[in-house]
Amino acid sequence: MSLASASFDVPATDHYAHDWALVDVETSGLVARRDRVLSVAVVTIGPDGEQTGEFSTLLDPGCDPGPVHVHGLTAERLRGAPTFDQVAGRIGAMLQDRVLVAHNAQFDYDFLAHEFARARMWLPVSQRLCTLALNRQVDPPTDDMKLGTLAAHYGVPQQHAHDALDDTRVLAGILRASLRQAARLDLPLPLVACPPRAESRFTPQPPKTPCAYRNPGRLAPGGPLRQGMKIAITGETAHARAELVGRAVAAGLNMMASVSRHTSVLVTNEPACDSTKARRALAEGVPVIDEHTFLRLLADVRTGTAHEATAAPAVTIASPVPESSPVPEPATTPAPAPASAPAQVPVTEPESTTAPVPAEPVLPSPSPGAAVPVPRQPADPVGSLDNPLAGHRVLVLGGVHADAAAARTRVVELGGSAAINLSASVTDVVLLARGEEDRRMSRITALELPVHDGHWLTAPAAIDRGTAAVRAQKPQVLPRGGVTDLPVPHGRPAPDWYITASWAPQTDCEIDVVAFLLDEDEQVTFDEEFIFYGAPESPAGTVRLLTGGPAEQTIAVDVASLPPATRKVVVAAAIDGVTTFGTVGAIQIGAAAGNSGAPIARATLDAATTERTMLLAEIYRRGPLWRLRTVGQGYDHGLDALARGYGVDIAD
Repeated sequence: MSLASASFDVPATDHYAHDWALVDVETSGLVARRDRVLSVAVVTIGPDGEQTGEFSTLLDPGCDPGPVHVHGLTAERLRGAPTFDQVAGRIGAMLQDRVLVAHNAQFDYDFLAHEFARARMWLPVSQRLCTLALNRQVDPPTDDMKLGTLAAHYGVPQQHAHDALDDTRVLAGILRASLRQAARLDLPLPLVACPPRAESRFTPQPPKTPCAYRNPGRLAPGGPLRQGMKIAITGETAHARAELVGRAVAAGLNMMASVSRHTSVLVTNEPACDSTKARRALAEGVPVIDEHTFLRLLADVRTGTAHEATAAPAVTIASPVPESSPVPEPATTPAPAPASAPAQVPVTEPESTTAPVPAEPVLPSPSPGAAVPVPRQPADPVGSLDNPLAGHRVLVLGGVHADAAAARTRVVELGGSAAINLSASVTDVVLLARGEEDRRMSRITALELPVHDGHWLTAPAAIDRGTAAVRAQKPQVLPRGGVTDLPVPHGRPAPDWYITASWAPQTDCEIDVVAFLLDEDEQVTFDEEFIFYGAPESPAGTVRLLTGGPAEQTIAVDVASLPPATRKVVVAAAIDGVTTFGTVGAIQIGAAAGNSGAPIARATLDAATTERTMLLAEIYRRGPLWRLRTVGQGYDHGLDALARGYGVDIAD
């Protein structure tokens, strides 16, 4: 079968023609470092579209197969199947020198990487392509991005869902159709580089148990240790480091791998040493004691204050906060912020009628008041006088940053949605100064999209959306500072929430999305609750960083399994180097239930100019519920300063 044939029919240009290895795995669970692969299928396709190989097998994982109701693979059915190490060589040969393709590719890649590590082999993959990420760029008019939904949209037959081989064959059809759409829109493929990783990166490690106590602050001169104090150790010690840590944890202390302004005390026998921890302790004024004193104080650790218990959700909701909810604005206590942070404006929300409501966190935004968005509703076929751009998705090209940001803000004010990249959902294009020079204009002309000048956004009359495709449900458009409840399906557990940040592809800088798990004191409980590219998963796997492409990264949050101490998950972005967000332009945020869900909410954040780090969004507890707030607050300093504000020193 050829790429040029009617049945394959995808562009055979260098941009879209590769040696592909399409992969699907069925697993005993969702955590790659803990769970095992039960079955695997690989289909290889050449640049000309000809299938060059196919392999599938069940696997004996040596453990409980997990959710049989999902994959249908019982222990009896898997008994006698080969183990992964027995087929790793054959799978590796099929993956070698090919682009790994999967639906939610990081999931399959991570599971294969861990299995290869257990077999003491390297996963021979240097690039991967996620068809989920590719379709988020294409943005077809589907209600979600599940494999079956996309298969139905693209006309690909599906016979046995959750069968690895059939899913891989379906994936081949979705890849072909997605590549056609990407070529039609002239989209760059979201290829992710997969450099070799150290084997330890994929070796299962026991999770660290969170400290049960709040940090009482620093050790007072001559005073006792108290449970919850954050303790760091540096330099040589007479006792084994593991012994010191073990005794401290057993006493209720919180052992940290770095020093920050929240550290209670640094333990060292060499106070004049030049270690990073010692330098940071000196700079922050952290008390320093020697090992002998530490051991003496360990004998009498005083009782601490436990983290506040958080009740399980007592209610379920099906839609966000109603538009008519009042927004009172009593004074609140500002959350800790990094040094040099701009002034913060307190924002509060309506009281819940179903459960006691804790003090509301503060929005670091120069705009007073938090907008409460309207609920998701069926897409309107045309605009109205109040919202003339309802149902429109508008791409703004050209103009200086301030003018482009103002135009996108105006689009939202008129009831529309601001796009940052060309996709199948774009209905209109607005050209500002020199916008006609944008490389996408030739494609926009070929697609015959309506093109307007800036004056179009001043017209108050309702505007016909024309023949653009319509989703059954459209995401709410959140302004900067917008807030919404995260809905809980009736009768089902709370889903994982995926907060995806995307931006226009960059050639001269890299953007890193990170997350901080914060307690009631606006601190990370321990270092491992800072999620970034070097540590992409929290110890319990409740918060994960996922990379869908060079212009898209996602923070996945399992809100139902977050530690009780976690009150908020802050999602931020940082630019490596001297480039600023004013140069990068707008950052789009989408919130979806599940990795393949359509976004229930979307925001475009582009108020930044000279900033190199930006708070994008936060998920936080509000009584028995969880809420999402878009932030859009930027800082001129780097990620290290932002992390120190939350109690993490990334220099270590």
